[in-house]
Amino acid sequence: MLGEAARAAGYRLVVREEVGSTMEEARRALQQGEPGQLWIVARSQNAGRGRHGRQWTSPPGNLYASLLLVDPCEPVRAPQLGFVAGLALHDAAAKVTGLNDPRLGLKWPNDLLIDGAKCSGLLLEGESGAGRFAVVAGLGINIASCAQGTPYPASFLKAHAPQATIEAALAALSDAWAARFATWQSGGGFAAIRQAWLERAAFLGQTITIRPAEGAVTGVFSGIDATGRLLLETAAGPRQFDAGDLFFGQPPLDEPRA
Repeated sequence: MLGEAARAAGYRLVVREEVGSTMEEARRALQQGEPGQLWIVARSQNAGRGRHGRQWTSPPGNLYASLLLVDPCEPVRAPQLGFVAGLALHDAAAKVTGLNDPRLGLKWPNDLLIDGAKCSGLLLEGESGAGRFAVVAGLGINIASCAQGTPYPASFLKAHAPQATIEAALAALSDAWAARFATWQSGGGFAAIRQAWLERAAFLGQTITIRPAEGAVTGVFSGIDATGRLLLETAAGPRQFDAGDLFFGQPPLDEPRA
């Protein structure tokens, strides 16, 4: 069930036993005229995916959700919603586990870490058509298990908080989203979201390596700019990045390329 604040704000919930992916279910609902503010949750997925089309393992016991928003903003502002969603994930994990900074951290652009290990991620995609602009935010939280043999360390909530449940995580996540989204829409815009995100940022001020399409670049992570681009201080001068995989220090040699 959604949280009380989310329901009061007009959000609705559909629960499925198994789907290909909740994001595809959200797209299907959009094509059928769905007005938005809809959470779609599945017990398991058999065709889940992450960034760059990577396959996402989706066994039962974890939270697999997508949020469909219709006409939430101008398309140019839509990438900011990834940071809104990241903060909502952080808020939800903090409430369910009792953990907080520095054990909880946000890894640019889309992961939630516990003690440096990924326990949650998100994927944001836009859809345009029939005079409407929609955003689908796919969010997954490892609750009972996590993938093995990944290039990044991974973890799950029950490893740190045995009382964690899918139901508690969904209620906390939906309420946190409603609050953060309201702030973004009217309370402080992206400036407020950016500040809150930076306060929870993993590896800020430390040496990282980012892998955009053109190749790996190493430098000191100095923050994000007013549009959400990563700022990196390199030996050749400051750089900005719209996208790329981020690693603390040097990336593993066997990290697969997208």
